[in-house]
Amino acid sequence: MRAPVCAALLVWVLTDAAARQFSEEEMAAFRQRIKSMFYHAYNSYLDYAFPYDELRPLTCDGQDTWGSFSLTLIDALDTLLVLGNHTEFQRVASILQDTVDFDIDVNASVFETNIRVVGGLLSAHLLAKRAGMELEPGWPCSGPLLRMAEDAARKLLPAFETPTGMPYGTVNLLRGVSPTETPVTCTAGVGTFILEFATLSRLTGDPTFENVARRALRALWKTRSDIGLVGNHIDIVSTKWVAQDAGIGAGVDSYFEYLVKGAVMLQDEELLSMFQAYDRAIQNYTRFDDWYLWVQMHKGTVSMPIFQSLEAFWPGLQSLLGNLDSAVRTFQNYYSVWRQFGGLPEFYSIPQGYTVDKREGYPLRPELIESAMYLFRATGDHTYLQLGVDALESIEKIAKTPCGYASVKDLRDHQLDNRMESFFLAETIKYLYLLFDPTHFLHGGGTEGDGSWEEGGEAGECVLGAGGFIFNTEAHPLDPAALYCCGRHDQDRQELQDILLTLSQPGSQSKPPPKQTEGGSQSESIALKPGEKKTPPLLSCPVQPFSARLSILGQVFTDDT
Repeated sequence: MRAPVCAALLVWVLTDAAARQFSEEEMAAFRQRIKSMFYHAYNSYLDYAFPYDELRPLTCDGQDTWGSFSLTLIDALDTLLVLGNHTEFQRVASILQDTVDFDIDVNASVFETNIRVVGGLLSAHLLAKRAGMELEPGWPCSGPLLRMAEDAARKLLPAFETPTGMPYGTVNLLRGVSPTETPVTCTAGVGTFILEFATLSRLTGDPTFENVARRALRALWKTRSDIGLVGNHIDIVSTKWVAQDAGIGAGVDSYFEYLVKGAVMLQDEELLSMFQAYDRAIQNYTRFDDWYLWVQMHKGTVSMPIFQSLEAFWPGLQSLLGNLDSAVRTFQNYYSVWRQFGGLPEFYSIPQGYTVDKREGYPLRPELIESAMYLFRATGDHTYLQLGVDALESIEKIAKTPCGYASVKDLRDHQLDNRMESFFLAETIKYLYLLFDPTHFLHGGGTEGDGSWEEGGEAGECVLGAGGFIFNTEAHPLDPAALYCCGRHDQDRQELQDILLTLSQPGSQSKPPPKQTEGGSQSESIALKPGEKKTPPLLSCPVQPFSARLSILGQVFTDDT
C-alpha cells in the first residue's frame, strides 16, 4: 500500500507550497519561460509538420490524426493571441482561410472536430478584433472565421440524424455517416456540443446547431439510471448502455463540464438542474475520501477504484459552482499523484498508490493545470502557482526534444512517445500561462495593451470582451456577451427604444408591449407613427445582458438563491 506515503508527501507538499509567495517579478519570469516553451513547440510544428495535423517530435516530421485540417494550427491560433502575438495570429488566420477545406473525403471524429476545429475557429473569430484584424461590418455576427466554423459544424450535422437525436461518433465529411458505422459512442461524445453549437446558432441566427445539441442532451438525460447515474458508452439508436461504469473521467468528463459551463454561458436553468441532479448522485455513490471512483451505474457498487488523469478537471469545475472546500481537498489528492511521478498517469490505482499496467503514460494533458488556474483565481492561494512551477519543470525536464515536446509513454522511467497532441498548445500551455497572469484580459483584466473591453455590433452598440469568458473543453475561450449581442440585443434594444419614445411623448399612457412577427423579430414600423422618421437610439450605453441571473467570480446565482 502506498497511501500512507502519499499522505505524508501531501502534508510536506502543502506546507512547502504554503510557505512560498510568488512576487510579480517571479510570475513575469515564469510567463516568459512558458512563452519560450510555446514557441519551441509551435515553431517546430511549422518547420517539420505543417500542413499535417500534428508534430511527431522524436522523428521531426508530421502526421494526420483527426482529419487532415492542419489541426495544430487551428488549435494553437487563439493561444497566439493569449500570449500577445497579434501579427502571427493575423498571419495564421489568413493561411487557414486560404488552405483549410472541409469538403474532403475523410472520416472525422464528431467530438474532436467540434471541440478542436469548431471551437478553435469560433474562439479565433471572437478574438479577431483584439488581434487587430480587419473586421466585416456587424462583427461578431459575421466574419470569415465564423463562416469556417459554421462550415465545419454543418459537416457534423448528419451524425445527429438518428432516431434519438444522439449523434454517431464518426462522420465522413463528404459522404455523411457510413451505413456500417457503429451506433456505440461514449457519453461525452453525445453531451459535448452545447457550447460550440449554441454559440454558432446565436452568432449566425441559425437555430439548427443549438437545437440538435439540446435534443442530444435531453435524450441522454432520459437514459440515466434509477440512482441518477450515466454509464460510459451508449448505443445511440437503442439507448442501451454498453459500458455501465459511472464516473467523472474518460468518456464522461466533458458531458458534466458542458452542463455547468452551458448553464453559465447561456444562463440556462435546465442545464444547471441537470448537473445538480448528477452531482448529488456522484457525491453519494462515487466519492470516497475526496477521490472519485468508478461504480456500476445501476447499483452504485465500486467497479474500478482508480483515478484517471482526465478527472483532474473536476476541482476547477467545482470551483465554478462555489464548492471550494470539496474542490481544494480533491485537488490536493491529485497534486500528490503529480508529485509522485512528475505528471499524472492516465490511470492510478488508489488502493495500491501506483500506476495501472499499460496506463502509465502522460500525454502532456492540461486538466490539473486547468483546475489550478480556476482555484488560484478563486482563492489567491499560491499553492496553485507551485503546481504550475512543478508542471513547467517536469515538462521541460522530461518531455522536451530538439523539435518539440513529446508525450510521455511511461512516467516510471520517462520513456517518450513520438506524438505531440494539438491540445498541448491549445490547452496545457494556455492554462499554464493564464495561471501566472491573473490580470490577463481573459480573466477580466486589460494587460494586453488594448483595454479590457471592446465594441461590437453593426453600430458598436455591444460591449464585448469585458470578462466572463467560458473555456470549451479544448480551452478555447468564448465570450457570452457576443452571443447576446447577435441574439437578443437587437430585440431588447428596440423594446427599450419603444418604451423611451412612449415616455418622452407628453401625455403618453402606458401601452402594451409591441407585437412580434412570426419569426419572433419585431416589425420596424411598430414603434413609429405612419410617416414618422426613425430617430436615433436615445441611449448609447449597452443593455445589461445578464438580467435574470448572474455569474460573478465563477459562482452561479439562480432566482431562488
